[in-house]
This record gives sequence, structure tokens and C-alpha cells, in this order.
Amino acid sequence: MNEKLDRIIDDFSFLDDWEDRYRYVIELGKQLPDLAEDEKTEENRVHGCASQVWLVSEKDEGEDPVIRFRGDSDAFIVRGLVSIVLTVYSGEKASVIARTDAIDIFRRIGLVENLSAQRANGLNAMVTKIRETAARALSS
Repeated sequence: MNEKLDRIIDDFSFLDDWEDRYRYVIELGKQLPDLAEDEKTEENRVHGCASQVWLVSEKDEGEDPVIRFRGDSDAFIVRGLVSIVLTVYSGEKASVIARTDAIDIFRRIGLVENLSAQRANGLNAMVTKIRETAARALSS
């Protein structure tokens, strides 16, 4: 895991109730850079999210490329979830991304059990899209 993710996990360990965690997730989302409007395309949209979510990827060349992700959402809490997902995956090798399940990290920090069914589905859709991007990069 990376240093930024370790800090997020550590910060969550100090937050006792869901409202504090919810506020922290929103703050993480506010720190996420906006995607350009021309990147908010149907191709970049994550299907399965109740909110609008877009993910953009850029990869290095090679057998096991490093992939960088950027993302955005039109909903504050979801934008924070996007931020955490990107912290888990962006800048990692495709092989690491393909075998890493961010949902486990969300369970460790106590978010999964407090998400609505729609947000949990959206989170799963984001993770699936990212891991599929990594699998395609490995197979090409």
C-alpha cells in the first residue's frame, strides 16, 4: 500500500461514528481535482452508479504497465469514494491492480457496512471497471 492510503486508513481509525467518517469522505472528495468537461464522456462513465461517475486512465507501455487513474463525480460523498478508490489503484502496475480488491480496504475502514445499496453497487462498479482496465492492459 502507499503512504497516502496508509494515512487515510489511519485517519479513519480515529473516527468513531459514521457521521464523522461521512464528513471525512466528503473532505477527501473536495480535494479531488476536477476532470475536464470533455473527459466526462459516455466512454469514461461508470455504469452501475446512481450518481454520475467518470474514470479516465492513462498507462505506460510495457508488459505490466503502470496505470494512472483520474476520476470525478457529481455527488459529494461519491466523489470522496472515488478519491479513496484512486488512492488504492492509481500509479500501480496493472498486475497489482488486477489482484487488489479495494472493497476489502473499504471494509477495513468501516465504510462498506454504512453505504446505501446504491452507493455500494456504484463502488463495486468503479472497482470492477478499474480492474478490467488493468486486465486488458495485461492481455494486450
